[in-house]
Amino acid sequence: MELSMACRGRLVETKNLNQSKNNFMKQFVKKAAVVMACVFALSTSYSFAATSGDEGNKEIKASFRHDFASAQLMSTETHDNFTKMVFTLNGQIMTAFYSTNGDLLAITRNIVSSQLPVNLLMSFKKHYGDYWVTDLFEMSQDAQSNYYLTLENANSRMTLRSNGDNWEVYSSVKK
Repeated sequence: MELSMACRGRLVETKNLNQSKNNFMKQFVKKAAVVMACVFALSTSYSFAATSGDEGNKEIKASFRHDFASAQLMSTETHDNFTKMVFTLNGQIMTAFYSTNGDLLAITRNIVSSQLPVNLLMSFKKHYGDYWVTDLFEMSQDAQSNYYLTLENANSRMTLRSNGDNWEVYSSVKK
């Protein structure tokens, strides 16, 4: 009698365990189906978005490949009036801006202050020595280079733009 009670107890435990496994598997399958449906929906919408974006960027990408044949493209951002392409060229990160029809608008590259032309470096140190540099980049546009220098101190932040051998205040903000 004790043996049959023990067997019945194990049978009930096994049955409960099987029901738990079945419930777990049903929930798992439902969740997996929902996840797969979401992945499918996202990948489908992404493929349509990528296709339509690629159609508009064919001219821009062709221009980029022509202008920077040995560059490695890192990212592309499409805006209403321009496309921004970040790339590496000769180990340096650069950014090119193209119009919607594929014309190169400008190229920028971050630099350190020691890469400034000497006259601009001396002017910066003379007039803005109590500021620290937070951003500095060179912008080439229409075969001309300008430099943009963002400076900060405890009270303000300003961006200077090169104008020949001197700096002019491009923007200024009080903190």
